[in-house]
Amino acid sequence: MYDPLVATDPGTGMPYPGSYWADTAGPAPQDDGPVTADKEVEVAIIGGGYTGLSAAYHLVHEQGIEATVLEANATGWGCSGRNGGFALKAGGRLSYQKMIRRYGETTARGMFNEIYDGLARVRGLIQDHNIDCDQQADGHLWVAHRPRMMKVIESEARFLKDTFNYDVDILSGDELKQQHFDSDEAHGAMRFRHGFGVHPLKLAYGYHRLARAAGATIHTSSPVLQWYREGDRHLLVTPGGVVKAKKVICATNGYTSQTLHPQLKNRSFPVLSNVIVTRPLTDTELAATQFVSSDVITDTRTLRFYYRKLPDNRILIGGRSAITGADACNPKHNDNLLRALTSKFSALGDLSFDYQWGGWVCVTFDDIPHIHQTEDDSSVFYAMGYGGSGVSFAVQAGMRLAEKVAGISKGHDLPVLSKPMPKFPFAPFRRMGQRALYHYYFARDEKR
Repeated sequence: MYDPLVATDPGTGMPYPGSYWADTAGPAPQDDGPVTADKEVEVAIIGGGYTGLSAAYHLVHEQGIEATVLEANATGWGCSGRNGGFALKAGGRLSYQKMIRRYGETTARGMFNEIYDGLARVRGLIQDHNIDCDQQADGHLWVAHRPRMMKVIESEARFLKDTFNYDVDILSGDELKQQHFDSDEAHGAMRFRHGFGVHPLKLAYGYHRLARAAGATIHTSSPVLQWYREGDRHLLVTPGGVVKAKKVICATNGYTSQTLHPQLKNRSFPVLSNVIVTRPLTDTELAATQFVSSDVITDTRTLRFYYRKLPDNRILIGGRSAITGADACNPKHNDNLLRALTSKFSALGDLSFDYQWGGWVCVTFDDIPHIHQTEDDSSVFYAMGYGGSGVSFAVQAGMRLAEKVAGISKGHDLPVLSKPMPKFPFAPFRRMGQRALYHYYFARDEKR
């Protein structure tokens, strides 16, 4: 698997992974093909996932600025087409309570609203433009995987109400069983009323069509192999020609090579997450688990599992995976997911899966996303570090990037919008630290 900390680029025209999403998304939308000659553009956007497509759409549609997307492989080839399809009210990995301690309550409220607006923007684009992405009904269950975690859930519910006047529902283990599913590892839950499941690759295809209909161009199989300056222009070297741009947006998130741009080196940390999708459950299995819910589900582990029932009665489950790309294909990672699923639903017995794949989640040192205009070159912009919340937050990030390119600064006082990504200290040893943390978190999570 392509490893952003090792490889210089993700390849050219690589096929989608053998995922459930790629198998069921239907034909890819029409694009502008690979770059085949030198060209000049106003704004070049590197990356054809949610962030890049949103930036292109909002630049052309709302700001009237020409935009060209350069995608190394195909639309949504990276995490936009590999994730679990969870559109959550979330952004980054920093809890609101920690955010208050670090930045103050006013800033935390601003970030809360920014995240809420991001989820609303996704919903609005889907509904206003009739994007066919298998959107499921609203509901996000945060499930207590141990009885002791109900105290954490109840405390968080009080905090959300007292601080943000945001209501959630607290469900007992019996209520969860009666209304959603019967699980061996569900001792109650917090239910967010906002958040829903989607087919992530179909959603990317929808954004692609919106961007092109607005007037953006999208070149697939066009990785940026070199990037340098010539006067007031950026020269982006692709296999088929040089793209000269006045401004450049980096929208590569977890797939950002360490050599793409000096301002991005050692500022992000790609972390692998694996996903499996089971065969369709039988009527007997559905009855045994009482799995009637279409809510998206996460558990209270630090190394959390995320899972949901798909419209065709398969179960998707994802979670932590290999440390390096070289170990990504080790079958033990998928076996761990299947074991986790059967521990949650022992009534399913000898369950198998039909699909498995993995992708890179982008984590920042301060655990918040960053949407930034670089200090040393005001014509370079980037957005990344969603920490697993990109389905909902990447579109908001793309819109904010378009505003920054257009010189609009309204609302840009939040840290997520005004501060550069900090560098990781001792960056070459990031993965050693990750391995140690995984062992620690696993021991803590599984404590009875």
